[in-house]
Amino acid sequence: MSGSTAAVILFAVAIISVLHIIGMWKVLVKGGEPGAFSLLNLITCLIPVSFIPIMRMIGRPTWWVVLLYIPIVNLVVILIVSIELSRSFGKGTGFGIGLWILAPIFYIILGFGSSTYRGPVVTQSSAA
Repeated sequence: MSGSTAAVILFAVAIISVLHIIGMWKVLVKGGEPGAFSLLNLITCLIPVSFIPIMRMIGRPTWWVVLLYIPIVNLVVILIVSIELSRSFGKGTGFGIGLWILAPIFYIILGFGSSTYRGPVVTQSSAA
């Protein structure tokens, strides 16, 4: 890989990361959580920790964050969380799948769009 190709890829990754952080920040603020948690996405090993406020927003116990450190399991958990987060904002399952697959774009849509946070979709009795 040439130096210019690597620079272009690095620049694209940086732009996508910034968009993801901005979108996630707006979503967290809409849900009444501190947007600063989105900055944890800058530190790779702490990305699952940035999901703590999202777990609170959807009504899941925060210990679910531990599941994000387990390979394969984390993919399923993020899918479930994405769908439940989209439902917390009045969106459907399709939007949740989009949030799972193209997170930076869908976080921007959710954060800057007209949808409002409607509260947790998971009740405490079914969350455990």
